[in-house]
Amino acid sequence: MRLEKIAPLLVVAGSMMWGVDSIVLRPALYTLPVSLVVFFESLLVSLLLSVFFFRRMRELRDITRGEWLAFLGVAITGGAVGTMAITKALFYVDYVNLSIVVLIQKLQPVFTLAGAAIILKEKPPPIFLLWSAVAVVGAYIMTFGWHVPQLNSGDYTFMAATLALIAAVSFALSTVFSKRALRRIDYGLGTYIRFLIFTVVMFFIILPGGDWAAVSAISQKQIMILIIIAITTGGLATYLYYSGLKYITASLSSICELAFPLTAVLLEYLLRDHILSPVQWLGVAVLFFAIFKVSRLKVGSTAVRG
Repeated sequence: MRLEKIAPLLVVAGSMMWGVDSIVLRPALYTLPVSLVVFFESLLVSLLLSVFFFRRMRELRDITRGEWLAFLGVAITGGAVGTMAITKALFYVDYVNLSIVVLIQKLQPVFTLAGAAIILKEKPPPIFLLWSAVAVVGAYIMTFGWHVPQLNSGDYTFMAATLALIAAVSFALSTVFSKRALRRIDYGLGTYIRFLIFTVVMFFIILPGGDWAAVSAISQKQIMILIIIAITTGGLATYLYYSGLKYITASLSSICELAFPLTAVLLEYLLRDHILSPVQWLGVAVLFFAIFKVSRLKVGSTAVRG
């Protein structure tokens, strides 16, 4: 069967796997230091990819200094900062509705266009500002309803939302840096390089601290979860997603990718009986509509996918 015929299903499958990761797998590691979890995740993915890309290691000699810097930017933003931020947000499993954390990530296309404008000097169309503002309003209503967040009330929603927002910005910047890094290099090898550098960056992040002491506290169940994350969301989900993405339009992809947050919302309800209020669902609708509009915009030669 040709991939073009099942491309939307591949995007949906990859997106659903990310939803399972966010609600079921990653929160189960909340007793461990965030940096340690992210380091072992990146290390396991690097080892897994090495099996497939070991014979292409000599191609690394042809990578230019500018491309190495771009890959470093990808590893720092979408790797270290973004992954640690979203992981920490999902560790508030006992305090917030985690589906909100996942939904806030849908703001990523807004920041991708903004990053492309600032870093790559690609001017977005004027309508971008309008739909970006609508998306932010929708995200606020989805998170806080009509209320002003109470920062001193012991509610972790504001902190989790802030971390999710940092993750969305970081992943968006990673997309911008990826465009520069992958001009000459295919996506497969580029992904391998990204995880190699990601692992090195995380090693130096945890090296000065005392997080290594927590290694002995990792249970067998958590080791299995880390392995599952590396194989599924770190490898298979990404492969499925991008395999389908190259055959469908940005508009269709933005619809297929809704499988990610919708899976998260469903699992959060089934596992923890957390459901969004009617006002929050209004915010979700506003956010999705605005992101759909943003996803159809183009900046220069770059189509932004939600």
